Amino acid sequence: MIAVTGANGLLGSFIVRKLLAQGEPFIALKRKNSDVSLLADVQSSIQWKDADILDPVSMGEALENVSEVIHAAAMVSFNPRDARKIFRVNVEGTRNVVNACLIGQVKKLVYISSVAALGRLKGQSEIDEGQKWTDNPLNSTYAESKYLAELEVFRAHEEGLNTVIVNPSVILAGADWNKSSAKLFKYVWDERPFYVDSFLNYVDVRDVADATYRLLRADHRGERFILNAGAIALPEFLSKMAVRFSKKPPAMRLNKTVLRLVAAGESVRSWLSRSEPLITRETARFAGTRFLYRNEKIKKQLNFEFQTIDQTLEWCCEYYMKQAKR
Repeated sequence: MIAVTGANGLLGSFIVRKLLAQGEPFIALKRKNSDVSLLADVQSSIQWKDADILDPVSMGEALENVSEVIHAAAMVSFNPRDARKIFRVNVEGTRNVVNACLIGQVKKLVYISSVAALGRLKGQSEIDEGQKWTDNPLNSTYAESKYLAELEVFRAHEEGLNTVIVNPSVILAGADWNKSSAKLFKYVWDERPFYVDSFLNYVDVRDVADATYRLLRADHRGERFILNAGAIALPEFLSKMAVRFSKKPPAMRLNKTVLRLVAAGESVRSWLSRSEPLITRETARFAGTRFLYRNEKIKKQLNFEFQTIDQTLEWCCEYYMKQAKR
């Protein structure tokens, strides 16, 4: 029996669909009263179980009689207000999952991390699985939380648990475009005028779900795999999207100085309105960085092929256009 944490989230929902397609027995874990609308069309095929990764007791009970775990539950935010919660969810939550796996004698854990957990150095142009974490200002709070979460997984491996870590880049999918990376699609749909001269490392959510399942079934103990289809200049990415939406692409470039001023203003607006900032000082600091996460390992060891950027955008934009017509 497989257990999936964060099964009702964006990535978790696609992992659930992958398991259903493969005919695998599994339980989908979620917090009590959480939104499960992403899986509304397959509800009758899913065995749900309420469990909170911040509650060790509920996690222990949830993983009884489970042989394999896919830990997809996480929190992504670059808002300074969320720093404490990010560490709680990503680090303490992963620690609880790991401990429940060890106590319950789970055979295998696949942890969904992030390329952010690899860290990055000034002047670095390429990053692969051999990257060693170094504390520096280029690493976000979110990145540090995922790195520390990985240490919990490595500890479990040392204690005898078969573990695999996957490190996806920016996950692209058709979903709620008011959340996460999907906001990029809403930004172009609304014909916002500004862009930042930066690079985007991307991966299709379907590829992440597929790779996660294949690594669950493969024998790669204590290893990590970067899941990144490629990198594209952000202006080109936004233009490709605009063409598919029949919208005007952003045409006004923001330099770093202006971006920092915008971030400062957003911080005040966000605090006053208690809403999410469109851009934070942290995201402004990363703007303009250009580097590539290498994907040779997964391609070679699993003979894995990623969706192209055009295939992914075609699929995503079609979804959003259908949603806009409703």
